[in-house]
Amino acid sequence: MKSFGASPEDSLHQEHETIRTLTQLLKLEQEHLIAADIDGIADLTEPKAQATARMAELAAQRHTALAALGCEASETGMQAWLQTSNASQTANQSWQELIEMARVAKELNRVNGTLINKQMVRNKSMLNILQHGSPQGNQFYGPDGQTSGKSTVRHIVA
Repeated sequence: MKSFGASPEDSLHQEHETIRTLTQLLKLEQEHLIAADIDGIADLTEPKAQATARMAELAAQRHTALAALGCEASETGMQAWLQTSNASQTANQSWQELIEMARVAKELNRVNGTLINKQMVRNKSMLNILQHGSPQGNQFYGPDGQTSGKSTVRHIVA
């Protein structure tokens, strides 16, 4: 883990870059979810995990810098530090922008979670119909993956 100077604002630029990357990944994930592109969604798993881990690493570095200055090692501590004379106007603006970008990313993640849940419900419903039959009582596939023994074919008797 790369160490920054004693100022809590030292990691803000990298936090901005990382949250932008994460937001772009979440937007792309949403596009793949809407298109039901499973491969596209799977391809985003690792980059999203890396961006999330990087955000956590940068926040931990900022928290360490805050603690070294006697502030609470948290977002609340950052707000308190920004009120001191040690914080620049640029740091305050950068922090507010970061908070807004994080809010946007959180909302994208929430919407993506909703899309995933809806798709899971649809998939479960379709699987249930295939395994247990339609609302009319016709079973398509049994537990062994084979069509059921019920036949709807009429035989002609001569």
